Amino acid sequence: MTVDQTRLQEFEDQFDPRRPENGRIPAQVLGFGEISAVLSIPDLDDGLAFKRMPMFENEAEVTAYTALYREEMALLEEEVGLNVAAGELVQVMGGNGRPVLYLIQPKLPAHTIVHKAIHTLSAEEEMEVFAAVLREIRQLFTFNQTHQGQLEIGLDAQLSNWAIANWENPATPLPDPIQPIYFDTNTPLLQKNGVEQLDPELFLRSAPSFLVPIVRHFFLEDVLTRYYNLHLVITDLIANLYKEQRADLVPVCIAQANTFLAETDLPHNQPITAKEVQAYYREDAFIWRLYLSLRKTDRALYRLRGKPYPYVLPEKIQR
Repeated sequence: MTVDQTRLQEFEDQFDPRRPENGRIPAQVLGFGEISAVLSIPDLDDGLAFKRMPMFENEAEVTAYTALYREEMALLEEEVGLNVAAGELVQVMGGNGRPVLYLIQPKLPAHTIVHKAIHTLSAEEEMEVFAAVLREIRQLFTFNQTHQGQLEIGLDAQLSNWAIANWENPATPLPDPIQPIYFDTNTPLLQKNGVEQLDPELFLRSAPSFLVPIVRHFFLEDVLTRYYNLHLVITDLIANLYKEQRADLVPVCIAQANTFLAETDLPHNQPITAKEVQAYYREDAFIWRLYLSLRKTDRALYRLRGKPYPYVLPEKIQR
């Protein structure tokens, strides 16, 4: 992947987070994260996805993040054996005089992205894909068990973070074996001797200013630590099926997950219940709906103060 940094700077200079599609160099929003937005910018390269991260305040933060990203990628590929999407980090300057970092990855075919694929596959194929994702999860948590307390990697295993790497033609059956690829690599979660290496303040930058003390005190630790707990990672994965409008898959995925958990000797392998998944999803959906609403309020306050709001927000998230 080669991206012209000068052209990317030109894009950033004219970028309007409120209306990405209306700029001189238009962009289409492919997805949203808590600290990034995923953009397609055909005028730069239609074959790439650009994950825009505007939460840094200075060069030192960018340097630390870049080093952590590269360290985690090397661990995932070389030590864990996870198939992860290649990425290139490119830094430009934001309109507020602070650095903006882009993680640039190959754009994956829409039919291969798992949360979209589950709307076209047969019931048997859906379970095959779910089993393949569970195998990848097992690899990572086996690594964590081996290095417990010394070096552990966090994983957000939601279906929207995986694609089927070796499925080229949607008109053909799924490949055997299925090779999942993990592409949500822009939040490198790595603990050394029990200490999170990602600066938690980066998460707080996107939070409404009036909420930062509350989020820091009540929610931040939970958000960061849930991705190191096998039980919670799989619970979150299954609960997300409600958001994807596939509640019908929840019972069979719980059954398959519990068989998987019973066969492992990994920490946090207690069975998952339907009641637990429902409660988890209701709480998660409520929190993120409220959070998005408050972020929009914060965006309006920025505007009243005559300050540019750096983040791209979805108008509405279907849940």
